[in-house]
Amino acid sequence: MKTKLPLFCKGDVGGLTYILANNIVNYIIVIATLSGVLGWPDEIVYGRVIPGLSMGLLASGLYYAYSAHRLAQRTGRTDVTALPSGVSTPAMFVILFGVIMPLHYALDNPELEWAAAVAACFIGGFIELLGGFIGPWLKKRIPRAALLGTVAGIGFIWMSTQGVFDLYSDPIVGLPILAVAVMGLFGGYLFPKKIPPFAVAIIGGIVYAYILGRTEIDFSGIGFYAPNPVNGFEALLSGFAIVLPYLSVIIPIEVYNFIETMDNVESANAAGDNYNVREAQFADGIATMISALFGGVVPNTVWLGHAGLKKAGACIGFSWVGGLLLGFSGIFGLFTFFSGLVPPAVAAITYLWCATIMLSQAFRACEPKHYAGVGIAMVPPIADYLYTQVTGAVGTTGVWAEPQPSGLSGYGAELTQNLLEAGVMWNGVPAVKAGSIIIGIILGTFVVAVIDRRLDKAGIVAFAAAGLSMFGLIHSALLGFYPTSPFVLAYIIMGCICLLLHTGRDKWFDSDKDFDYV
Repeated sequence: MKTKLPLFCKGDVGGLTYILANNIVNYIIVIATLSGVLGWPDEIVYGRVIPGLSMGLLASGLYYAYSAHRLAQRTGRTDVTALPSGVSTPAMFVILFGVIMPLHYALDNPELEWAAAVAACFIGGFIELLGGFIGPWLKKRIPRAALLGTVAGIGFIWMSTQGVFDLYSDPIVGLPILAVAVMGLFGGYLFPKKIPPFAVAIIGGIVYAYILGRTEIDFSGIGFYAPNPVNGFEALLSGFAIVLPYLSVIIPIEVYNFIETMDNVESANAAGDNYNVREAQFADGIATMISALFGGVVPNTVWLGHAGLKKAGACIGFSWVGGLLLGFSGIFGLFTFFSGLVPPAVAAITYLWCATIMLSQAFRACEPKHYAGVGIAMVPPIADYLYTQVTGAVGTTGVWAEPQPSGLSGYGAELTQNLLEAGVMWNGVPAVKAGSIIIGIILGTFVVAVIDRRLDKAGIVAFAAAGLSMFGLIHSALLGFYPTSPFVLAYIIMGCICLLLHTGRDKWFDSDKDFDYV
């Protein structure tokens, strides 16, 4: 007798709320950035990007419901919970601000920017797919401190700052919403009947902003936006060449993505649902590539939260119903309605929440002795932020520095010289900006190896960094072959020092001496 899972059960209500609320907020962030900040036309944002994202979420929602059904059939259980999935929030911010934003300042052409972003999304999906093969190998070799520290740096510098700035840009709306949200997110308060203050802040904030006239109910954007894979395919062909220099941003964030998927599926396994990790990584990659083919620009991933949904009695309904609702909302333009109704402050508190979770997770999931690795891995994303903001401000004056192939300055040598002469803290910023995510992982991994008294591993990390520098994946604005780069030589010297000291470690070091890391 075959095991039957209910298509929808009472516990799926909470799961559906979780999936819809968080994905809708992510959609609003994407819309606000592309339309409000970058000025992309509605034809691209609502006619291509949003339907494309929706196709990816539709595919993943349906697949993970089917995967749960198969697991129930295989195990004979009726309490299987589907894997939650959706837009990857960390990857979303990196793609928006680390890829699309620089493209915007360099190209000033929304059509080309969108094509490049589609290509970046498709490449990211393919890398996620490869994660099914190389994920376990990388997970064993990249310390959590390096990976989570780099992602925490992205969250802190991009998400939390944007959140705080948006709240203070309209304090009458932003600060009251912040006050209520913080009570639930960080204070642990609950209103009667266990209503979370964060939900009150979101719903109440929307009503409050509407009463003040900050937002509006606008149905004019609702219509039929047919997903068109032809547009996506054409964008892929034209966008690949444009986005190649940004592989140093795309590759590491997708490595993070498939390792995040691995961790979240392993968490689901620990909760009692034995899903195949490799299958989930394949599914995420394929859903992301589907999204790109229809015009989407942000990757999908398995989310945290499976254990909580299982405890609440969720089954498969939240996954397939959520996929359908998000898919149809994108096709019929409902996100134009949400965008006009939801104030920026609601997205801002979500920025802060996500950034804080990423920051706390980086320290909570690592050994205390590795905290130094977390800290140093957080620094390079700051260079990315500084470079984007400063060059963006300079660009408004009609001055823009063209990227240089390689060298100590890396990006805009003339701009770098002018800023240094003006006393701006700019020395080294362009060099660290190029490939900042990989640099963060390298620095964090190096420090962890040293802390673990493995100078041989630290030396290997330095040599790997030399190889990445030689091919322009770090410290260079463009991919290429740069054997004379000063960074190549510096990393080789660094690696030789580590291997030399490791060889004579018993002679040079007192290895029995304890060190207080915290």
